[in-house]
Amino acid sequence: MATTIGSTQDGLVRACRGDEFARIHLIINDAAVAYRGVIPDDRWHEPYMSEEELEAEIAAGVRFLGWFAPPDTLLGVMGAQDVQDVALIRHAYVLSASQRGGIGSALIAALMQATERPLLVGTWKAATWAIAFYQRHGFRLVDDTATILRRYWTIPDRQIETSVVLADRRWFAAAGQAGAACAE
Repeated sequence: MATTIGSTQDGLVRACRGDEFARIHLIINDAAVAYRGVIPDDRWHEPYMSEEELEAEIAAGVRFLGWFAPPDTLLGVMGAQDVQDVALIRHAYVLSASQRGGIGSALIAALMQATERPLLVGTWKAATWAIAFYQRHGFRLVDDTATILRRYWTIPDRQIETSVVLADRRWFAAAGQAGAACAE
């Protein structure tokens, strides 16, 4: 990904640097509090993502874009990971005090522009706000969630049972060519 991906009236999107790890970790855990009491209790833990888990995600190829308010304050992150023939959206979070201001929209627009691969995102079934966010940006639910999750993610069966997958238009175009079904 390019260093600067895009800018908005209030800030810019760029690739996060290694020295921003602590801020990325803080944003993920601050925003993930929204899941408490919503996702199954056996899937919630504190912190939602440990430093070691985040380090492992980065080592596995997750690259983070960040939305920065002037002069250089990181307020939101969205990770992407190339897996097989797709890019997975991973760990999309905006600092809770900065939510509902267009940061997530700027990040997803930049990510969609930065890759030519079909995009998939997995999220919790109960996270209706997250599902609605991706649908507002042209993503649609896929039919066979369990098969898609097993193909592209490494997650426990319990998480597969409690998740959905959404895909962008490129995924459905490719799936249509392969004869795969999709959900509206």
